[in-house]
Amino acid sequence: DAVRTANEKGRLHQLRASWPPANEPFICVLGERGQSIPVVHILPDKSIVARIGAPYINGKVVQIQGDSVTDLEDVEFFGVSPNRRFFGFATPAGVRVTDGWGGRDVVTFAWPKGTENIPKGFTIKKWETQPTYSRIIPFPDANRVLLVSNGGVFVVSPEECTRLLPTEADMKEHFKWLQEEYPDDDLTINLSMEHGSVSKNGKLIAIGSQDSSHLVFDETLSLIGEIGNRSDYPHCAIFSAKDDVIAFNSCHFYNGATVGVSVNLLPDLKTKPYEDDDRVALLEDNARVYAGVGLGDEFIIGDAYGYVREFSTTGEPRWQLYVGSSIGDIDVSDDGT
Repeated sequence: DAVRTANEKGRLHQLRASWPPANEPFICVLGERGQSIPVVHILPDKSIVARIGAPYINGKVVQIQGDSVTDLEDVEFFGVSPNRRFFGFATPAGVRVTDGWGGRDVVTFAWPKGTENIPKGFTIKKWETQPTYSRIIPFPDANRVLLVSNGGVFVVSPEECTRLLPTEADMKEHFKWLQEEYPDDDLTINLSMEHGSVSKNGKLIAIGSQDSSHLVFDETLSLIGEIGNRSDYPHCAIFSAKDDVIAFNSCHFYNGATVGVSVNLLPDLKTKPYEDDDRVALLEDNARVYAGVGLGDEFIIGDAYGYVREFSTTGEPRWQLYVGSSIGDIDVSDDGT
């Protein structure tokens, strides 16, 4: 009754001060109308652009300004550089990078072919169609782009395309197993829980998947860090606002653990899975993290249970808010408000 009265009389500010938004009243319609929002970004004018629909379906991108929602018919999927300047748009020809939202075209990167960095002695067919890309991240200088997909994690430049995941060692092991178990089938790669992030200065790349460790590469694409997962499956990687700490989440069902690694320990940092290590800080031990962002000396994460949580880069809890559903993405405006 209070909610209905507030809506009828326009007392929404008072309503929000009394009760936070809740998803529970809408559970009965979420099964029919609920949609994933895997990418969201706040533009300088405080309007919001968001991908509606999981990456693997034919979704759309909208721009939200107040109560107005506009379908952007010429945009299907997009990503943003870590310095928030460049945007990458999925097109049939590849990733079109612009300087600003609606800005000038800078470069178009060709899509991977699927045969990149395959170990010697093995043959894999070129992709007839591109895999599902869950992240498109232009580098802060727009000279390269990180592509995260179920077919692999790649760094693409105008001159070449390099596969970072699976690693060469992982591919050899996987291909040998396929040849033994399914000798008549073509060799394939199919990642799960694949994820990736680029530092704001563009010098570090943090990636992982269900079957990997937490991996860190430098700007030459050399592996410089291999951090063991605290829970079962690596699920998310987030750089702090100052690029001085990387938060790595691993999950088990809807729960998980997030650890923090100082970049000062790189290169040549290698730790074992499931084991405590003085060089790795436990930041949070409840959440399966789907999204996160660095702000000041803190991380803000969103988890599978619908909680948004903030904690410091050293693990002190600050606050949490229950939103409901699962958090698809998080963004903070340019001015931090």
